[in-house]
Amino acid sequence: MTDSADARGGAWSRVRGHLRSQIGKDAYQNWIDPLAFVGADHGVVQIAAPTSFIGTWVARNYGEVIRQLLTKERVLVQRLEFTVAAPTAEEGFRPPRAREAEAAAAKPEARPEPRPEPRPEPRIETRSETAMVAPGDIELPQSPLDGRFTFDNFIVGKPNELAHAAARRVAEGRDVSFNPLFLYGGVGLGKTHLMHAIAWEVRHSRPEARVLYLSAEQFMYRFVSALRFKEMHGFKEMFRSVDMLMVDDVQFISGKDSTQEEFFHTFNALVDQHKQIVISADRAPGEIDGLEERIKSRLQWGLVVDLHPTDYELRLGILQAKAEAQAALHPGVVVGPGVMELLAHRISSNVRVLEGALTRLYAFAGLVGREINLDMTQECLADVLRASERKVTIDEIIRKVADHYNLRMSDLLSARRARQVARPRQVAMYLSKTLTSKSLPDIGRRFGGRDHTTVIHAVRKIEELRKTDNQIAEDVELLRRMLEA
Repeated sequence: MTDSADARGGAWSRVRGHLRSQIGKDAYQNWIDPLAFVGADHGVVQIAAPTSFIGTWVARNYGEVIRQLLTKERVLVQRLEFTVAAPTAEEGFRPPRAREAEAAAAKPEARPEPRPEPRPEPRIETRSETAMVAPGDIELPQSPLDGRFTFDNFIVGKPNELAHAAARRVAEGRDVSFNPLFLYGGVGLGKTHLMHAIAWEVRHSRPEARVLYLSAEQFMYRFVSALRFKEMHGFKEMFRSVDMLMVDDVQFISGKDSTQEEFFHTFNALVDQHKQIVISADRAPGEIDGLEERIKSRLQWGLVVDLHPTDYELRLGILQAKAEAQAALHPGVVVGPGVMELLAHRISSNVRVLEGALTRLYAFAGLVGREINLDMTQECLADVLRASERKVTIDEIIRKVADHYNLRMSDLLSARRARQVARPRQVAMYLSKTLTSKSLPDIGRRFGGRDHTTVIHAVRKIEELRKTDNQIAEDVELLRRMLEA
């Protein structure tokens, strides 16, 4: 079989489809999607890759699978030949051999030159990547960007206004006084949204800029692969030739010494070149266990921004914005009064859960043809609302009780038996028993390793005092309200 437009568009497309279903979306996007089919001639199938590192990796890990799939498509395959070709701005990723072959195929008299007898085993052509592709032309195999995560779709409120302003400044490309920008916060507070928004904005305003966005886990995976296949030169060139490096969830490299070593050198190389770095994590740099001190120090060089948990007003704003999008998908669905306020009040921990709850409501209402009112919301979201109920922790109880009685937390956990310490300790144990689902032994261990019988005594003592001591009763009620607020 010789190279033709039909071969490229037919057999290779079907092979890619089979590979996507076999190896999964992420692996496909990282390794197969960047490839281009050049042609098949006398049993030699030519495939172009943006870098020799990707070509080598695919040949060793998926070469046999590709050969078998092509054979099923009736393509004669005795050898796979991977070459390196640069992408062009006009045509996208188009290998030179593919364009030459198309031109030759357009001429009836053109005949392919005879090739030497092919060998049966797959191999990768051993060419120098730097000789074939200039550093600025290397394709960056990165994580896909979510089209929903733009600055236009980011709802700004007091808990995230600083993070939004800093992300905007970085995306605009003006000189900034902070590098890196480090964003941290809990799940569903907008870290990844801002990371994607920066990448989209840079891609739109400065298409020539080389932006690499990926997770810390993918950084580690590529580093390990480069070590295994002796492609560290290509790895270093890929990561150190970008204009902006964005690494999501950097806490995942904690405890991985070799990966941290390479991340440290990559970080220094980019900062020395005045290239922007954007990092995200679930904790502040100093709180990430297993992260080397020198990396913690460098991550704190720039601007460290905490995305605080959303407040009621911000959650309500997010719901109203998402409701507009849902209304376009579900015309005719009516939202009754009080529904948005209920969701914003009851689901406070995670914006993703909040958005998912709204999506479920619209889908349910559209399917059964009902108005979204308070009764239907309680019925449809019973599990979500129950899971989102305020959960009080023992640590929080100890902190509140210590503040109320003007003590230190360490006093409540100590062995001191003075009345001014022992009584507040008993109050804290009582609240731990009544406001949490922890067992008596668990509570005892949290209070300085005490026995469960001590907890039982404390609970009974406070129950008795609440009936006879008005001050204790008021203290317990006030603390309970504060903790459940």
